[in-house]
Amino acid sequence: MKKNISILFILCVLISSCAAPTPAPQVFAPFILITQAPNGSPTPTPFQPIEMSAPSWTLTPAPTLTSIPLPTFTDTATLPAPTLIPPTQNAPTPGAPSPTNYVFYSTLDFKSHTLGVDETIRYYNNTGVALSDIVLSVQPNRWIGAFVLSSLMQDNAAVNDFTLNDQRLTLTLPRQIPAGSATTLTLSFTLNIPAKGSGLFGYDFNQINLVDWYPFVVPYKNGWVLHDPMPFGEHLVYDSSDIEVNIKTDADVILAASAPAEANGDWTRYRIYGARTFAISASNEFLVAESAVGTTIIRAYYFSGYKAAADSILYSAVQAVNLFGAKFAPYPYQTLAIVQTDIHDGQEYDGLVFISSDFYGQYGGGAKNNLTTIGVHEIAHQWWFGLVGDDQALEPWLDEAMSAYSEKIFYEYHYPKYGDWWWQFRVDYFGPAGYVDSTIYDHGTFRAYTNAVYLNGAHFVHDLRVLMGDDDFFRFLKDYASRYSRGRATSIDFFAVAREHTGADLTYLIAEYFSGSY
Repeated sequence: MKKNISILFILCVLISSCAAPTPAPQVFAPFILITQAPNGSPTPTPFQPIEMSAPSWTLTPAPTLTSIPLPTFTDTATLPAPTLIPPTQNAPTPGAPSPTNYVFYSTLDFKSHTLGVDETIRYYNNTGVALSDIVLSVQPNRWIGAFVLSSLMQDNAAVNDFTLNDQRLTLTLPRQIPAGSATTLTLSFTLNIPAKGSGLFGYDFNQINLVDWYPFVVPYKNGWVLHDPMPFGEHLVYDSSDIEVNIKTDADVILAASAPAEANGDWTRYRIYGARTFAISASNEFLVAESAVGTTIIRAYYFSGYKAAADSILYSAVQAVNLFGAKFAPYPYQTLAIVQTDIHDGQEYDGLVFISSDFYGQYGGGAKNNLTTIGVHEIAHQWWFGLVGDDQALEPWLDEAMSAYSEKIFYEYHYPKYGDWWWQFRVDYFGPAGYVDSTIYDHGTFRAYTNAVYLNGAHFVHDLRVLMGDDDFFRFLKDYASRYSRGRATSIDFFAVAREHTGADLTYLIAEYFSGSY
């Protein structure tokens, strides 16, 4: 065993030393580097029970890591060095519909768990029809007393005709929005942040998580798309948008956010382009480890006592961003934050992922563990959810099956001897079964839902890869990611692009895994 570990360590050093040269720096808006310092309901990612980590599977110790900075890991035989899309490239191409713009000025009182917000929404009517009303999702209103709206205007005129019912804010507009035109909505509200239960949104003794925390305009597709929530599975659908958050908070509070921080007078400003969400986690106890892939800054936000686990997931993030940037598309954002928090599993947002403290506590070294598998899964969602969107309620497989199988790709390239272990540990142990194209409403239990959508979905993607062949499969993934970048794909779109890259008949494969015909 010691001999094998030594060989693995030497190979890692040799490969990293042969990595493709770092691309020339690209120009971004200035940002401040953070150095080391004193749901609603997320969808549970199916994970292996802790008792399966040992003795059934042996944990292989990882080589000693230098956390700041870690080397960029590249399989030079097959992977070019990835490049980041700068903000100017994230902007709409000439003639393309303009994305909705959100600008926030927010004051966070960490100790009293309140957030005061002034929000401006510049909404472009790309629906093709004139709009007399508009619907916003207000997830904090699902908690009694959490959301207090104080003003609401359209183009400087008060909006007096509106209803706020559970998650749905419907405005009857003083001024109709013709197709192809734009309007400006302004809102002022206060969040009385609730105590965090088993989900993400809320506060606990040392952390505040703000996820789906602001009103946003839901997509329009023959009507406003705002699905009913479920105890498991994400129900929200998002348009791609440009988001600026200006925030003030206590001096000793560190913010993990979806974008890099930059000074803006008395405010700290964060800007992200072509994103679906903006998430924030605040704590006065965060420690921060940092690395990079090219110009992409990756930071792990963790708590005292978990340094080894934080270093490990930071290293895995470097590997994943490097690999997926080459195999799928350039990483979509300027930064990636990996945040430790008390939830049951993991959850993704644009430019930020949360991972359960349980996985940090279970970490015993190496890459055969929940911390690595689920961390990589959530990072893969930066492509399959963030870059390429979908209807998470009605076609969740498009991001969940793809992210689950991205774990397989990660292990295949970085830990090729762990392939059989991954299939058993993450997929086959649970007995995957059911239609891959299930909705979040089709199954009565979390296990049945994930067995179909995530795990049988992983088997489907693998079988599709085998049928297409590796070259055509990875060309398909790149084409699919490029075509639906910043948009939303459907199952029909997925298979239409796949068929363009293979002469194989997909009919029987689809019939084996799917309830619909595509």
